[in-house]
Amino acid sequence: MSTIDLRSDTVTKPTPAMRDAMHRAIVGDDVLGDDPTVKQLEERFAALAGKQAACFVPSGTMANQVAIRAHTEPGDEIIAHEGSHIINYEGGSPAALSGCMVKSLQGPRGQFTALQVRDAIRPDNPHFPRSRLLVLENTHNRGGGSVWPIEEVRSVTSAAREAGLRTHLDGARLWNACSFSGLAIRDYAEHFDTVACCFSKGLGAPVGSITAGDEATMHRVRRYRKLFGGAMRQSGILAAACLHAMEHHIERLKVDHANAARFAAGVRKIAGLSIEAHVDTNLVLFDLAPTLRLDGAGLCKALHERGVWMLPTASRRVRAVTSLEVDAAMIDRAVGELDGIVRSHS
Repeated sequence: MSTIDLRSDTVTKPTPAMRDAMHRAIVGDDVLGDDPTVKQLEERFAALAGKQAACFVPSGTMANQVAIRAHTEPGDEIIAHEGSHIINYEGGSPAALSGCMVKSLQGPRGQFTALQVRDAIRPDNPHFPRSRLLVLENTHNRGGGSVWPIEEVRSVTSAAREAGLRTHLDGARLWNACSFSGLAIRDYAEHFDTVACCFSKGLGAPVGSITAGDEATMHRVRRYRKLFGGAMRQSGILAAACLHAMEHHIERLKVDHANAARFAAGVRKIAGLSIEAHVDTNLVLFDLAPTLRLDGAGLCKALHERGVWMLPTASRRVRAVTSLEVDAAMIDRAVGELDGIVRSHS
């Protein structure tokens, strides 16, 4: 029986066409600035984002962290949602790499308001850390792949700028946000000093993320990419996969979203499971009722034994993520296996 992997959209493998693009890539030494395929990727993404320059990096964590370090100094404070990737999934990097504190905000589905931002900004007083950077995540992972309304993006970033803060967009899945909203990358990016995107999630490249911004900031970003160990050599092989993904895999994100909606509809029919929020994109978070005789980890273990892989994100919450590795038939089988397990533990 084949495996249905719904753990993450990072499990995607290069398609044969992507592998061919990687094989044909023209390469140089990117650290010395002469890998033509990397340069092509950076220029193309910068143009998409409406920014002056971009920098290719190995991972989404590094894409965020080089931007944070470029914007801040040790002792500064970052304002972000409490569920943000930079707080929960990047190994304490803001503290370890940039010496920054993080002021966390609450709000449904990973979002907050301009009023909350204004209230979080510290007075100019030597007793306090300096409020320096606002970070938004769109789509928001722990918010269930939620998409920020562009009006709210404009509102909160304007509040930050009025107080002299810099702004960064963790857009690891910004491609998904654009597919959902119909907006372009630059429509979101124009409200931020820097924007990071990932190629190895919904777009299906094996490795790679990117950060874009103005020339001066990107000069600092390149310095910190080197300092953090992220400068690569003949990385045009990887950049070629990312270029292929941008050219061929963005439009098909709608398929992932449709499969996530299909999965959510199936879950909602299973007594003992619930989904609180609307499913915007390709992430589905569902909760187990207290009456079920197994928790999230137990459910995932039972599913794994049946060839369906998901991840628990809390004691009674499970996450399923659709990607190009999953089709509608797999979704139906996953729902069926889930239903059978829940029925046997009700």
